[in-house]
Formats: sequence, structure tokens, C-alpha cells
Amino acid sequence: MMYPQIKACISFAIACCIFLNSCHSDNKAVQLADTTAKTPPPIRYEPIAAVSSLDKSPMDVIYFPPEYPKLKMLDSIKTPPVFRIFYSRPQRSGRKIFGNVVKYGEHWRLGANEATEIEFFEDVYIQQTKIPAGRYILYCIPQPAEWTIVINKDLYSWGLKIDTNKDIFKFTVPTIKTEKPIEEFTIDATQSGAGADLWIGWDDTKIVLPVEIRNPRP
Repeated sequence: MMYPQIKACISFAIACCIFLNSCHSDNKAVQLADTTAKTPPPIRYEPIAAVSSLDKSPMDVIYFPPEYPKLKMLDSIKTPPVFRIFYSRPQRSGRKIFGNVVKYGEHWRLGANEATEIEFFEDVYIQQTKIPAGRYILYCIPQPAEWTIVINKDLYSWGLKIDTNKDIFKFTVPTIKTEKPIEEFTIDATQSGAGADLWIGWDDTKIVLPVEIRNPRP
């Protein structure tokens, strides 16, 4: 005959086992449900559209004053720029440029790809000629001792398709031999007196085109 205390203990132990087993089953169900909920959706793969290859003559832009966008962001300049130039920069790559890659006496787009573009934000003077504010393209006719720089109004054109009927200004400047070759075709501008020296160079040759600013700038 089983004592009542022992019988009660056995009943309590059985109840605990049933309870723990039930909890364990519930946890497994919850864990299974959680695992199912966290399963990531299948990854979709789509073909990549064709993209242009990296240009061998990358486009660049120069401003005068130099680094104008940075100066503006630093709040250290309040006036608009005087001019900016968009152009592409071919590489020398060991070639003889003038008289070979760039032919003497022929139109040259001053770079590569699209026509080189200059934008004047105010009237300026070049060789005593007034250039009204506006957007233009630049090209030149090189010779060994001098270049003819041409300002033309045929915007949005390819560099080798020059409409000379839209020429509006021409300036002749002497060539300068550089101390060492310039690898990348370069256009830049430096401060000079009341204006800027716009210089253009490649290989062993460069020219300087003074740009005069007659409007006083704060």
C-alpha cells in the first residue's frame, strides 16, 4: 500500500514532466516558425546593360579663378567666375605630337572628342578685343612658331566638324618650348596682373593667351 505523501510526490513529478514536455514542444514550434519567417527571399539576377568603356581622353574642366567651386563651397568668394573651359585630355604616349599627330596648318580642336568649350561669365578683353560674356568653342590652327586661336559660336559640335562660317574672333600667339614634355594635353589659367594667363600645352610646346578683366572685382 502506497503512502499518501509518496503518491502525491509521484503525481507532482508526472505533472512536471508533462508540463516541461509541452513547453519544449511549444518552443520547437516557435523556433521553427521563426526560422521560416527569417528565410530571405530568393535573389534576383538581372543582366547588366552595356556601358561605355573608359575614355582614353577624359573630359576635364578648369575655372578662373582656379579652384572656383571649392572657393565657393568654402564661402571664400562671392563673385561669379570669370570663365571656365570644358575639354578632353588625350595622352602623348611616346608620340611626337606637333607636325605628326597634330598637323601644322590644319584645324585642331584643342583636345579630343567634342569641341573644346569656353564660357565667359563677364565681358573680357583679349589683345584689346572685347569678348562679350557667353559660351563659345575654341580651336586653333598650329604652326611651328605660332598658333592661331579661334573663338567660334558653333556650340555642341564634334571637334573635327568645325563650321568656320561661325568664327567670330581670331588671335595669333607665339609658341613656347617647354623644359620637359607635357604628357597629358593641358589647358589651365593663372593669375596675371588684372586678369589671367590662359595657357595651352602638350608635348614640348605651349602658348599663353592673356585674358584682361577690366571690371573691378571685390
